[in-house]
Amino acid sequence: MDFLPKQMQAVGILAAPPSPLIDMSLPVFAPQGWDILATVEAVAVNPADCRVRQRKADDGQAAVLGWDAAGTVAACGADAAAKFRPGDAVYYAGDVNRPGCNSAYQLVDARLAARRPANWSAAEAAALPLTGLTAWEALFERLGYAPDAPAEEQTLLVVGGAGGVGSIAIQLARLVPGLRVIATASRPESVGWCRQMGAHEVVDHSQPLRAQLQAIGVETVQSALLLNRPDEHFAALAELVAPFGRIVNIVPFSRPPEINLLMRKSASLSWTYMFTRSSFQTADMARQGEILASLAELAEAGRIRSTLRENIGELSAANFSAAHARLERGDTMGKLALSGFANRQEQI
Repeated sequence: MDFLPKQMQAVGILAAPPSPLIDMSLPVFAPQGWDILATVEAVAVNPADCRVRQRKADDGQAAVLGWDAAGTVAACGADAAAKFRPGDAVYYAGDVNRPGCNSAYQLVDARLAARRPANWSAAEAAALPLTGLTAWEALFERLGYAPDAPAEEQTLLVVGGAGGVGSIAIQLARLVPGLRVIATASRPESVGWCRQMGAHEVVDHSQPLRAQLQAIGVETVQSALLLNRPDEHFAALAELVAPFGRIVNIVPFSRPPEINLLMRKSASLSWTYMFTRSSFQTADMARQGEILASLAELAEAGRIRSTLRENIGELSAANFSAAHARLERGDTMGKLALSGFANRQEQI
């Protein structure tokens, strides 16, 4: 673009709850180095937003949340110009240590972004980056599976299959020939959602898992994704995982787990935290942009579908507050998105 606005609309916080989300005006900064400046068209909300909000220091400084966005490149830093140009439609999750995407414009490292699926809307695309990266890293980097590489006679258990990560993890796991994908869900509507995403079977995580799995002929699972309430489910997974099996967790434990339960089986517990690469500026940080590019190719080929469940309206403090409340209840399926500001007023 020929000019950059001086100010932009945003939704932010000044302190942790009960301090509210508020509508505010913030400055726009020109991109430097590897940064692109994106015009934000749609964002999705995640439990990570709520966790970061809970940790906000009461220092009087405004903070912008949100780490799932689709938009258009408005301007490029010198290094980023080798990858993008103004007008490119992009999507990304970004860096949790930088201002988030709940704003009209956002600076993001180009290495963490990719061109978004051409056949998806901005809201559909915004629902993919954080969860897609998390699921990809868990399945294909931690658990060792790969799209189109057979994994015969192996079973994956996805605990929390109806959530944002579970919804895309089920789909990605179904790209592995021979892998039996079992999800957990506790309500009829979430069971149905898991089946829509492609789960072969669904069991109820509010009930003992072993008996349910035995009823469908499963004595052990070679791998498991622990996507919510790890304190409740870790011991059961330690019992179910096969010798030399693998468990990947994505959310914090409230208390230290008894990892000795895994010793006799030589089983492993590992973490996937999508922000590790960006937080530590790892040498392979650009891998996240590459993964997003691969996800876009899968979307355009019709091999994965958007996990967007509902677009709840414009980017405003009221709508973000409602979205956070729904996430904190812990019963959302798929992803919630917001699109556009009602009155995009910027000072030139």
